[in-house]
Amino acid sequence: MTTETVPARKQIGILLFDGVEELDAVGPWEVLSFWTREYPDDGYDVSCFSREGGPVRCAKGLTLVAPLSYADAPSWEVLVYPGGEGTRPQLVDEAQLHWVRDQRESVPLLTSVCTGSLVYAAAGLLAGRPATTYWGALERLHELDPSIEIRRDDRFVDSGDMITASGVSAGIDMALHLVRRLAGEERARQVRRGIQYDPQPPV
Repeated sequence: MTTETVPARKQIGILLFDGVEELDAVGPWEVLSFWTREYPDDGYDVSCFSREGGPVRCAKGLTLVAPLSYADAPSWEVLVYPGGEGTRPQLVDEAQLHWVRDQRESVPLLTSVCTGSLVYAAAGLLAGRPATTYWGALERLHELDPSIEIRRDDRFVDSGDMITASGVSAGIDMALHLVRRLAGEERARQVRRGIQYDPQPPV
């Protein structure tokens, strides 16, 4: 008698930290949580986590709660690193930069939203790669690593095992692209329709 082995579910982690820009994290969360809940057979789960776990105060005052810490987080298949003012001290936080470099060694796909890419640059992970960030931080990205090929006009840049997105709302586009990469274009269209994402700015 043989028993069928159930494949392990793949884990996507969205990093939270004090000063994280709300939509940088919650935009991808909306896309990815809708996908993983509505289509569980695709084999992915998404979770939020932070260095210590627990409450995190975001850039504009919203408090989010991370159920996982660095210590008890699973092995990530994908890491989403949001931006916000909270990334600025991380650029000189050697413990955080060491942690980021460790993720490069163990996580197959690193992604960022907004100024999350600045942290990747400070950790040396974007050297010689195409990348983007929030429009107001493009020069800072260049200062951190002049070898980066800055894509000023792109909503997101996919360079294989790293994806960087420009500011705030662009994280939603990046997350839909991520669904397309991991589960196909039709699934990404279903998710886009499910969250009724069809931008038509009034101004």
